[in-house]
Amino acid sequence: MAEQPEIENTAPILRVKDMKTSLEYYEKVLGFKWAGWGDTFTFVGRDGHGMYLCEGSQGCVGTWVWVGSHDVTRLHGEYKQSGAKIILPPTNYPHALEMHVEDLDGHVLRFGSGPLEDQPYVEMQV
Repeated sequence: MAEQPEIENTAPILRVKDMKTSLEYYEKVLGFKWAGWGDTFTFVGRDGHGMYLCEGSQGCVGTWVWVGSHDVTRLHGEYKQSGAKIILPPTNYPHALEMHVEDLDGHVLRFGSGPLEDQPYVEMQV
């Protein structure tokens, strides 16, 4: 049987209204780094992972993206200081300690790390 080709990675493409203001938010508030290329389509990353931003097309407003982290509690402290729009502070679910952050275009970044096993869990509302 022939070996299947490997998937290198996956990265969401988020539709943004204004690339300049979105890049500023992702860089200054969320700590992502701009790839340095593209005016209407570009990439932002942090710690070797990231997503594409596309001005005015591709994707739809209000996309939810899972972003794994080693320490959501520390990230929460960083984002509180930087002025990120935190719509759900760290909440302990059976699957993860999760925090939700909204960007300027209404996309929700679900940052998650391992659940706190010594703390009670909250039931997730879907």
